[in-house]
Amino acid sequence: MRIIPNNAGLGARIEGVDLAAALPADDYRTVLRALGQYGVLCFPDQELNAMQLSAYASRFGELEVNVANLFHAPGHPEVMILSNMRDAAGRPVGLNDAGQGWHTDMSYSREIALANVLHAKTVPVGPDGRPLGDTQFRNMHAAYEDLPAEVKARLEGRVAIHDFDKFWEMMRLRPGSIRQPLTPEQRAKKPPVPQPIFRVHPITGRRVLYCNPGYAMWIEGLDRAESDALLAFLFAHQAQERYLYSHAWTPGDVLMWDNIGTVHNAVADYGPETPRLILRAQVMATLDYGALAA
Repeated sequence: MRIIPNNAGLGARIEGVDLAAALPADDYRTVLRALGQYGVLCFPDQELNAMQLSAYASRFGELEVNVANLFHAPGHPEVMILSNMRDAAGRPVGLNDAGQGWHTDMSYSREIALANVLHAKTVPVGPDGRPLGDTQFRNMHAAYEDLPAEVKARLEGRVAIHDFDKFWEMMRLRPGSIRQPLTPEQRAKKPPVPQPIFRVHPITGRRVLYCNPGYAMWIEGLDRAESDALLAFLFAHQAQERYLYSHAWTPGDVLMWDNIGTVHNAVADYGPETPRLILRAQVMATLDYGALAA
């Protein structure tokens, strides 16, 4: 196994690993440590089916079944299909707008996510031959560390309310969306929840800024004007270029990213004429990662 860090301080490429095979315990520990250190890991040149992707991802924790229950791989509800393609009958084969907007997956749930694992089968390509549909990330370890001392003091111990419906409605109103409003039953499964604005990362033991514009609604215990102003500050702060890493996809990539130490955004710079097909599994934070990485 070879770990090649990116120059930006966020992201690394891991070579010499076949994720279709079972990882030895030492390799699993190395990957977990690298996830905490680098935030985004790319395993190039992989060839996994839904069962193999699920088997790899489940080594790191229980896998989530999305509350909307849309577009999962046959026989594998824990593996979601992300795609702008349609079948022979003209029906969409996957969710076409997943992740478009800065957010942290599962911050809207009391049970948060450790990581996403995505496997690119088909990548959209522009007229110049360059891949489209980058996934962008921001480093929330660094964003926390760089916060002004007075902001850290004001927000220490406070929580923000996160709501699944906020991001869903934002996506639903975009042109070309095939999303329907959430049903009352779906809303009941994912009610608004409080999340600490600062939390200790389970792998690194360091603090991160755990507050994202996709789901965070307001800060409990503050009047709405101060809450809005502080959230706007936090969102602008984390949007600085120095925290950004953008991953350009290649078919065969498996991209695993830390959902606690980063926020992410899927760039929607491609149309239906440029096909995209990605398999996705989401790992919930259900294990003692500090002990496992030790």
